[in-house]
Amino acid sequence: MRSERAPVEPASGNTRLPARAPARRQLGYTDTMSLAAFMAVALTRPSLVGAVAPSSRHLARAMAAQLGPADALIELGAGTGAVTEALHAAAPGVPLLAVELQEDLATSLQRRLPAVEVACAPAHEVLAARRDGAPAATVLVSSLPFRSLPEGLRRCTQAALIDFVADHPARRLVQYTYQPRAPFELPSDSALRWTLREVVWRNLPPAGVWVLQAAHAA
Repeated sequence: MRSERAPVEPASGNTRLPARAPARRQLGYTDTMSLAAFMAVALTRPSLVGAVAPSSRHLARAMAAQLGPADALIELGAGTGAVTEALHAAAPGVPLLAVELQEDLATSLQRRLPAVEVACAPAHEVLAARRDGAPAATVLVSSLPFRSLPEGLRRCTQAALIDFVADHPARRLVQYTYQPRAPFELPSDSALRWTLREVVWRNLPPAGVWVLQAAHAA
């Protein structure tokens, strides 16, 4: 019987392995340029990425499905834009701000999605600047890798997220994590609660989609 399998060449230089492309497409990784940009940052600044691959379209759609009523969207850790595209498609009439700390990724994202506002800045600084003027029903969507962020940056970012969401009961944070627990711990006296909404198995690695909001709304 004749094999249908394509020959695999030795991995050297820029040689591609043919067998990997179909697997990436099956998991939802379709943008070669985005993947290249992601890998460049992952190899040079791994603590600011915290993943082995960019978010798949399956995870991106699962995140967008948890938006609920929203007057504005702020995406944190936009990266290569997989989630950004899903948010824009799910809520085309809602103002969307995509925040990305890495300048090369932010520049690439703005080039690919000119209709989306992109800010190249730390998440906690953007939240502090927008906190008072943001609409009541502002939804935060985060891909920030809390488990791998430097401790100082992790603490101030978490505090900024908690303060922003706690300001109004209509606000919420949609966050994914690869860990089998909530993305980060809340203060013991917090009025907010985490809820696991979905596990996306068709992602590399599988990810849990969590929502943080007022306890009475969870």
